[in-house]
Amino acid sequence: MGGFLSLIALSCSKSWLSPEPLSFYTPENVYQNPEGLAALAITLKRDLKEETHNTGKPGTKQYQHLVQEFAASDLASPWSQLDFYKLTPNGSAIYNFVNMFDMMYTNIKNCNVLISRAKEVDFKTEAEKNAMLATGLWYRSYWYYRLVNTYGDVPFIGEEISGAKLDFQSHSRSAILKKIEADLEFAAKWLPVTAAPGELTKGAANHLLTKVYLANLEFDKAIASASEVINGPYALMTTRFGKDAANNYRNVIWDLHRPENVSLTNNKETILATIDRYEAPSDARSSGLFTMRWYGASWFGANVRDSEGKAGMVASGPMYDTLGRGNANVRLTGFYQYDVWSYKGATWNNTTDLRRADANWVDKHEYKYNNPASKDFGKPVNLAYLAAPIDTFRFIYAVPHYKLFVPEQNPAVTIVAGGNGDWYLFRLAETYLLRAEAYYWKDQLNLAAEDINKVRSRAKALSVSPSEVNIDFILDERARELFAEEPRHAEMVRMSYILAKRGLNGYNLANFSEKNYYYDRVKRKNPTYDQKINLNGNVAAIAPFHVLWPIPSTIITANTKGVINQNKGYDGADKNIAPLEDIP
Repeated sequence: MGGFLSLIALSCSKSWLSPEPLSFYTPENVYQNPEGLAALAITLKRDLKEETHNTGKPGTKQYQHLVQEFAASDLASPWSQLDFYKLTPNGSAIYNFVNMFDMMYTNIKNCNVLISRAKEVDFKTEAEKNAMLATGLWYRSYWYYRLVNTYGDVPFIGEEISGAKLDFQSHSRSAILKKIEADLEFAAKWLPVTAAPGELTKGAANHLLTKVYLANLEFDKAIASASEVINGPYALMTTRFGKDAANNYRNVIWDLHRPENVSLTNNKETILATIDRYEAPSDARSSGLFTMRWYGASWFGANVRDSEGKAGMVASGPMYDTLGRGNANVRLTGFYQYDVWSYKGATWNNTTDLRRADANWVDKHEYKYNNPASKDFGKPVNLAYLAAPIDTFRFIYAVPHYKLFVPEQNPAVTIVAGGNGDWYLFRLAETYLLRAEAYYWKDQLNLAAEDINKVRSRAKALSVSPSEVNIDFILDERARELFAEEPRHAEMVRMSYILAKRGLNGYNLANFSEKNYYYDRVKRKNPTYDQKINLNGNVAAIAPFHVLWPIPSTIITANTKGVINQNKGYDGADKNIAPLEDIP
């Protein structure tokens, strides 16, 4: 049973009135000392991998959270088309958006156990107690930040709950953001400056706090917290390092995204990463990053035909090991493949930007027939020979190989999807872009451009002038720098709320579900929703109210003594009441 429903714990009989522990492994028996809480903190760290890795947990349908975020953004869509109208409170046959809600509350439940027990357990020093409490508060704040920028108003559960509870209420997004702001300020005070790979630090607290300050329109505080990170023990990586450093064909951007390099001590850019090693015990590692599977083209399919109309590809050999068995679950838009790289006369194929360098990408003309039985073996794939022109939606498109390539280490694996490896959650390049955004909202465009150019300079991209800085350019730069790293949908929603709160560009909170920046940008940058192509029984469709995803109906209906609001546009929203605005 999931995180929220497990708290409700309904039954057809009255036995639920006196709930019994599901096992002897309960908080009362385990979390009575610092060692037990340290074990729980490891669980919280493991749960964070649901964002980046294929954890294989029951009910996840395999898709890690960030995959879903990108599939619903300006940069991509599923090859089979994302009809948002099929994203209902009862679930989605395409992507598991609804289950994500419950998974996040499962993680919050664990956070609340750690927070409540940390207050009761005896530690050697007050500093140790506060550091453990800061850990729980950071993780809980992380999940609530994700929730309010995905689902809007949601119930805030700030305590450990035992037994059935049927009277949850929705809290406003703004109330939750204020609460996690205070919690993160505490975390930033008590977490260590440096720590082992994958562990929380002041930098991780201040980085997340910067996002919360931005959401709360506290731009001076956002600048200050981002500056704390930028002036801390971090630095953008500007010279070659780590694995492949001696390979002159590659560059520093390639080095930066080798999984083996993410957690190196000399990689000063990493603020927080999820750690996942094949050599770890089987129960301590995921089934892999799956980056090549989710984002990669299905180049090996039989629809990729040669000049004789025969299969030009086979799923084997060096090409298979290098590109993986892509499934185009997140098929990249032409905007990300090409348009976002056009700047000051340069285009995707002649830009100096290393993030689009030939050494880092596999372009359409670089796919070559690898079937030894084909007449065209070794020749570039001719798109005119595809079984149908629409096959480019799935089978052949350009991919950022430097982001997706993770060699498979498990010899038992036959579907090469993207193996085990560390992955960035927060790195310094994003901190610069967050501070640039804060400067932009304050109309300090010179300083905003200066921070953006720190990131662009490392990539050898042309500098942007202050007059060119706007929210579109900042999102473009996030796309160029943070593809497959950021929760793209959530960050777009956060920015959309800022525009609405400030009444900019015709947006406002009163009609947020009818007009918002997220929808307008997706429609401008992602033509999928205008092409009306039927693939696999789906025609891509989106409306402004899809900016927020639906609250699962099972959560709402089981909560018989309270009201959990549904987002506007979805069934059940007519029963909404005013959300709670105060969190004690």
